[in-house]
Amino acid sequence: SVAVCAFRRSGLGHFMQRRSPDGFTQVSSMTPTASQSSLQSPLQPSVDVPPMKLSGLEPVLIGSGSLFVNIGERTNVTGSKAFARMILNDQYEEALAVARQQVENGAQIIDINMDEAMLDSQAAMVRFLNLLASEPDIARVPIMIDSSKWSVIEAGLRCIQGKGIVNSISMKEGVEEFKRQAKLIKRYGAAAVVMAFDEQGQADTYARKTEICERAYRVLVDEVGFPPEDIIFDPNIFAIATGIEEHNNYADQTEPARRQGERGCEQCVVQFSGQRPGARGHPHGVFVPRHSGGYGHGHRQRGHGGCVRRAGCHLTRAGGRRGAQ
Repeated sequence: SVAVCAFRRSGLGHFMQRRSPDGFTQVSSMTPTASQSSLQSPLQPSVDVPPMKLSGLEPVLIGSGSLFVNIGERTNVTGSKAFARMILNDQYEEALAVARQQVENGAQIIDINMDEAMLDSQAAMVRFLNLLASEPDIARVPIMIDSSKWSVIEAGLRCIQGKGIVNSISMKEGVEEFKRQAKLIKRYGAAAVVMAFDEQGQADTYARKTEICERAYRVLVDEVGFPPEDIIFDPNIFAIATGIEEHNNYADQTEPARRQGERGCEQCVVQFSGQRPGARGHPHGVFVPRHSGGYGHGHRQRGHGGCVRRAGCHLTRAGGRRGAQ
C-alpha cells in the first residue's frame, strides 16, 4: 500500500494511503484551476500550510483548504491486468485510452507503473510518457511516476512536462542513497512519495511508522533542502483480514498513525487493496464511512483526505459498488 503525507514545517502534515489494484486513489485536498474554486472546502486550516504545486499542461494546487484529489491508478501494470496486457501486447493506443478514461472520470493526477517481469520497464515508461505528452486531454494533468527501480523513475522524470510526483523513495538502501535520489528529484522539480522503510525494513508498528517518517522528514528538509510541501509519506498498510494471526494487529497499528497525522494536519486518508470483488469495500465501510456532508466534506470532518475507489463507480456505505456515477 502507498500512503501519503505532506509535512508541515512544524511537523506531520497530510496523511494519505493508497493501493488499488484496479481503482482510484483520492488524495487529500486540491484546487486544480481557478474555474474549480467552488470545490474549496469550508474547513479552514489551523495553520497556514503551503500548498503542493503540481502541473501537467494545467496547474494543480493541493492545499489543506480544498477537497479530495483523485489519483487514477488504472495505468499500472502491477494493479490492472487489462492495462498490463495492453502494454505487453504493444497496444499503446489502447493503453492511452485507459489514461484518457481516468481523466474523463475525474482523475486530477494519474499514476503510471511499468514494473513487470516480462517487460523492459524503462523503455515502456519512456514510450508511454512520450505518447501521452502528445495527448493534451491527458497531459493536462500531473503524472505520478511509480516504480521500485530508480533508473525507471529517472527516465520518466526526463520525459514529463510540468511538475509531477515520484513514487517512491526510501531509506532502505541507506541515508546517503536516499539523499542522492532526493537531490535529483528536487533538481528535476518533482514532489516525492517517501516510504516508511529504512535499513531495518518496512515499518509495521505505530512507533516505527512515526519514527521513520520523522527521520526522513528531517533528512529531506534539513539536509537536502527539500520543500516540506512536496513531501508525501507512505506509512504502510500491511495485509489485513487475511485470517493469519500475525496480521491481526496491522490495522490497529495503522489507525493510531492516521490519528497522529490527523492531530498534526487537516487531512488523513486510509485506503485498502484486495483482489477479491468487494474486498476493499468492507474496510472502507469501517474506516471511511459516508456522511451527510457528501462524499468528501464528511470525510474531511473526520480527518480523512480521501479513499480508494474505481473510477466511475460509487461506494455504498457498506463498501460495495453501486454502479457508475
